[in-house]
Amino acid sequence: MVHESAYVDDGAVIGAGSRVWHFAHVLGGAVVGARCSLGQNVVVMNKVTIGDNAKIQNNVSLYEGVELEADVFCGPSMVFTNVYNPRSAVSRKDEYRRTLVRRGASIGANATIVCGVTIGRYAFIGAGAVINRDVSDYALMAGVPAKRIGWMSEAGHRLVPVSAASGADGVETLRCEGTGTLYERRGDVVVRLEEQQ
Repeated sequence: MVHESAYVDDGAVIGAGSRVWHFAHVLGGAVVGARCSLGQNVVVMNKVTIGDNAKIQNNVSLYEGVELEADVFCGPSMVFTNVYNPRSAVSRKDEYRRTLVRRGASIGANATIVCGVTIGRYAFIGAGAVINRDVSDYALMAGVPAKRIGWMSEAGHRLVPVSAASGADGVETLRCEGTGTLYERRGDVVVRLEEQQ
């Protein structure tokens, strides 16, 4: 479904079941997966790829160099960049930096993602946070600049400790408050326990 006020340029690829809402613009070199939702005033530039089932809320611009995997959520008016040191008088189109948002990650409203970073799987970026370095899988990030303040489950609930960290590498068992699913943290690496079997 493409709203009559939206523009989808020739050459753009939009997957089955996706919706492009009011005043959005998808440029010709963009690839949008299946079952995606592009909200009002969303812009998807050339060479941007969006995986299946992504939700892009109102007023988000996906600039060249941005890649979203499946199930990514981008909150209203959050910001991506693609040049690290922009100047109006200096052309830096050959210096676009890649920004990768891995599967299942959520980015809160008004957050800013400085180009050149990778946001890990199922990471959760709080509203208004500024991300200026890579983010681990499952990390809960908040602040300016953002710091990790905890861990989030794949279901979007805070992970709480079940056992105290032990051993030299700080092994800790965590549980999703919403589903009860167990995770394990070793240092800065969190995995769902089912993945280890």
